[in-house]
Amino acid sequence: MKLAIVILQDTEVAEALNKLTANGFSATKLASTGGFLKKGNTTLLIGTDDQKVDQLMELLTGATAFVLDVERFERI
Repeated sequence: MKLAIVILQDTEVAEALNKLTANGFSATKLASTGGFLKKGNTTLLIGTDDQKVDQLMELLTGATAFVLDVERFERI
């Protein structure tokens, strides 16, 4: 299991979320601010299976992404 932390410009979020949901991914959306000009960004948290990471990255052009190993996952 992997956790992708994806940072997008606010103008790119709607298109990215449409692509993600159309391809079976779900995401948690967080408002964030950062960068040199302090422009609005959105951070997406996306959990996915190891074998789907490449597909996920192909959908997220123009984003900054960090992909982390998940040691444990539980749905409570």
